[in-house]
Order: sequence, then structure tokens, then C-alpha cells
Amino acid sequence: MNGKKRVAVLISGRGSNMTALIEAAKAPDYPAEIVGVFSNRAAAPGLQTARAEGIETATLAQSSFESRLDFENALTRILESWAVDYICLAGFMRILTPEFTTHWQGKAINIHPSLLPAYKGLDTHARAISDGALEAGCTVHFVTPGLDEGPAILQARVPIEAGDTAETLAARVLVEEHKLYPKALALLASGAVTYRS
Repeated sequence: MNGKKRVAVLISGRGSNMTALIEAAKAPDYPAEIVGVFSNRAAAPGLQTARAEGIETATLAQSSFESRLDFENALTRILESWAVDYICLAGFMRILTPEFTTHWQGKAINIHPSLLPAYKGLDTHARAISDGALEAGCTVHFVTPGLDEGPAILQARVPIEAGDTAETLAARVLVEEHKLYPKALALLASGAVTYRS
């Protein structure tokens, strides 16, 4: 036993935040290790990235199950087979049921591209620009039954510049996401941050 917390990452696409977590976890003094990557899309490019790093992967299509809960129960069985301590959602494009989020309460975190509680949900950058907001950013927060409502762990702020589009702003925020998520996971895995409802 190396004393590191075991972490699974859930993705739906290329998994750029997953890659940032994998790279951070290579440091000898990082308090967590990425032991598995799960995707609800078998074609997610991030799965190839994880496999290339020697990380176990799994995939299930929700359409193969009668209900969302059946899908999530199968996902939980995979996560438990990996003996994970924590779950990191990294562009996992599924809304999770209260049953799943309650089961993993305090152990599942997500990164969201806004300064929560502002701009929950989708199209965060376009909405911020449309509102004339002066800054955007990203938030790592605990996953709870309410969408993007869990307690925040860390935030990073990014100024909105004249002429910004949703795409240019998203690109600058993503740079900060890749720094913030590993920091937040380290705080959680080291015990410096714990869940408080």
C-alpha cells in the first residue's frame, strides 16, 4: 500500500481534465492515484489516453439499460470493483440520480466552467458574455443531487475581455481548469478538505 487515495475519473469525451489529473498524480508526493477511467461513450477519445497510461478503463451505454438507475447501479459496481475512494467527474455528460449522488456523497467531485453559484448548467461562457459579466472562471465542487449545487472546494477567476467569444473565453478558462482540478483533488485526498452539507 502506498497510502494514496484511489480515484476514478468519469468522462464522456476527450477528457482534458482527466489528463491533467493523470499528469498531476504522477508526482511522488501527490496524495491520489488514478486507478480507473469510465465513459458512457465507448468512442470517447479520453479512453485511449487512459489506456496509453496503463490505467484500467470501462464503458457502458445507458441505452443498454432499462432505466438510468440500472445504468448507475452497474457503474457503481465497476467503481467498487476498482476500490475507489473518490470519483472525479471530468466532462461526464450525464445528469446523475439522487440515489447515485447520495451513495457517493462526499466522495464525488466535479469541475464546472463558471464561478458557481452563477451560471449552473450549460452554455456558461455565452451566458456570462451576454450578461456583460466582468469575469468568468471555474469551480470544483462536491456532487450533490442538485445540479451544480454542491459545496465549492476551489475556484479560479478569469477576466472577460473585450471581444471575447464563448470559444475564446472557454479556452482561457480551460487552462485554469487544468490547474484547479488537481489542486482540489489533492486537498480532498490529503484530508485538508472534507464534505459539509
